Amino acid sequence: MTNIKYLLRIMVVISAVVLAFAWVHIARLAAETQTVQNPVANQGHEQVIKITVKRFDYTPNKIRLKKGVAVTLVFTSLDRTHGFNCPGLGVRTDIVPGKSNTLRIVPQKAGRYEFSCDVFCGDGHEDMSGEIIVED
Repeated sequence: MTNIKYLLRIMVVISAVVLAFAWVHIARLAAETQTVQNPVANQGHEQVIKITVKRFDYTPNKIRLKKGVAVTLVFTSLDRTHGFNCPGLGVRTDIVPGKSNTLRIVPQKAGRYEFSCDVFCGDGHEDMSGEIIVED
């Protein structure tokens, strides 16, 4: 009888791990497909893009901008301190929980620019990245 209880507990744990693994990957795939479009702002108002940050995810993780058009990125961390580093655009900031973290950029060159977290946040940190696409 003890062996059956032990096997049932192992099966429950394995099932929970498999479900958690599937949930994480589904959530990551969903976040990767989210894209923010940045239409040229009207009436002189600067575009603001809100980005939510948590272990190991930026939402959205794909952002489209127009060359020469200013935009303010507003970061909110849901769990801990993270970083935002986009070397191709020459921008970097810390993202501190409980604080509005803003970064203003005016992209000068069309292209694709990867960004990533540069504050180690645990196993999975290396996958915490995204892309800014600057169009003419």
